[in-house]
Order: sequence, then structure tokens, then C-alpha cells
Amino acid sequence: MENYKQEFIEFMVKSDVLKFGDFTLKSGRKSPFFMNAGAYVTGSQLMKLGEYYAKAIHENFGDDFDVLFGPAYKGIPLSVATVIAYSKLYNKEIRYCSNRKEAKDHGDTGILLGSKIKDGDRVVIIEDVTTSGKSIEETFPIIKAQGDVTVKGLMVSLNRMEVGLSGKMGALDEIREKYGFEARAIVSMKEVVEHLYNRECEGKVVIDDTIKTAIDAYYDTYGVK
Repeated sequence: MENYKQEFIEFMVKSDVLKFGDFTLKSGRKSPFFMNAGAYVTGSQLMKLGEYYAKAIHENFGDDFDVLFGPAYKGIPLSVATVIAYSKLYNKEIRYCSNRKEAKDHGDTGILLGSKIKDGDRVVIIEDVTTSGKSIEETFPIIKAQGDVTVKGLMVSLNRMEVGLSGKMGALDEIREKYGFEARAIVSMKEVVEHLYNRECEGKVVIDDTIKTAIDAYYDTYGVK
């Protein structure tokens, strides 16, 4: 596993973004782990987060894109932090764009925030996590409605490795099959468990035998077969 992935896993735990215990997800599923990207709140956290995303995007998609699209609302700070990091790390100017939940009818009008998307643009979508792929159903039409636009791919921070809306394959694989672009993650839950199991982080073991058993049971039910 690459060093930046190991660092990112520990960064999520230290930032109180990735937690282990007993949680009820928006989908109604009972999960032994929970990720909340909204817990990245400080300047140093967002700076580091942008760098991890930039490294993963560069590794998976290279420099062959023009716009980083972050769906409202969590995708807005993600896209801003990442284009700043991309400029710093790779000396490449990428424009950021996000959508508004409601179109603005005065001043900077329209549904988009940040850069407009125009014919010929190549877009990478950035999100925190994709459990079922439902958010892409809303995001993809917004991007394609802007003109002759190519979506190069989707980057999320964590691949939960759960079945998508169809219940037959992983959410990222489902997105790839349905929309025709690659869907990648900085790290997967398999990598998280591999790195953290019986390893101290912030002075304690966050995935002990009890949590590991709960995670295994969860994936027996909801995991990709």
C-alpha cells in the first residue's frame, strides 16, 4: 500500500472523520463504522485533505482534465481544497465547479457555483464517500446539461465496498457500468482494515477483534461478493 494511503487512513481517524462503533446510516443500514467528511473543519485539515485527493486524482486520472466538480454541499470545500493542492503539487491549474441546491436568479445566476462548464471541458467529479451511488444520479445530469462535456471519472475518499442500488455489485463498479467513466477511491475499507487492525492510532487500537468481527459480519450482509 502506498505511503500516502497509509497516512490518509490515520489522518481520517485522527481528524475524527472515520469512527468505529455502532451507527445507523442514512440508508437505514446498521454499520460498525461511519465516515463524516464534514468533520474536516480546520485549515490544516483541509490543506492535507486536498493534497491526498490531488495525489489520488493524479495517480488515477493524470492531468488530462479541466474542471473538478464537487456536488453541493460537502463537495464544495473538497473541490476548492483539491484544486489549490493540485496547483501546488503539480503546477496545473484546474478550475473548480459546484452546483447550488437552488438556482440563483440574480447576480451570478444559474445552478452552478465557481467556474462555468463549457463545450470541450473534461470533468472529474469529487465526493466524500459513495455508499449506493444515488448522488451521481443527481450530479451527472447537471454536468451533462452544460454542453459537450466529458466526465473523466469520480474520486471519493473512501470506497465502502458495499453493493449499490442494484444490490448486485459495488457502488463504484455500478457507477462505472452505468455511466461509462471510472470511479476510484483514495482508499478502500479493505485497506483501512488491513492497516488499522490491531494497530495503535492516536494511542489506542481502533479496530480490535470485536470491531473486526462486526465489520466482517457487516460485509457478509452488505459487502460486494
